[in-house]
Amino acid sequence: MPVVSADVEPLTFVFADDGLVPNNPMPFLVYRGALAINHAHPERSIESLFGANGWGDMWRNGIFDYLHYHATVHEALGVARGHARVQFGGNSGKALEISAGDVAILPAGTGHQCLAASPDFSVVGAYPPGPPMQITRPTPENHAKALKTIPQVKLPNTDPVMGADGPLVRLWTL
Repeated sequence: MPVVSADVEPLTFVFADDGLVPNNPMPFLVYRGALAINHAHPERSIESLFGANGWGDMWRNGIFDYLHYHATVHEALGVARGHARVQFGGNSGKALEISAGDVAILPAGTGHQCLAASPDFSVVGAYPPGPPMQITRPTPENHAKALKTIPQVKLPNTDPVMGADGPLVRLWTL
């Protein structure tokens, strides 16, 4: 597993509903440089960490280059390699540079889209126990449905980086 900095506190952002991307009143979290990844298998290390903290249904890839969100599940994105500029929160949100060792945690409904990435950019995505992830595009119809499903998404019991005592557990409340 990667070495996790015990005193890392995530950056927090709250994005407003823009009429197409619902976002979430709970904060979007970014752990900058939380993971020390200095070996040949960073994806496996992130998968081990997320799995040990109860987040599963993992995948490896990049981040889609079109705006989307997940209305039925929260998502963790652990950057294993490279760097990217990602728009979080929809068109009215914020573009952030994320790089190897960073982890972004998106509450259900948070818009995201990769704007640019290094050729070696690699992410491990994971979800807390619950329904399967669905990719939702921002349309008026999808927005109306998401406003009903997002409040029903259960809070995770653990932070994917810091476990049961991690910041997510105290920062995310309904």
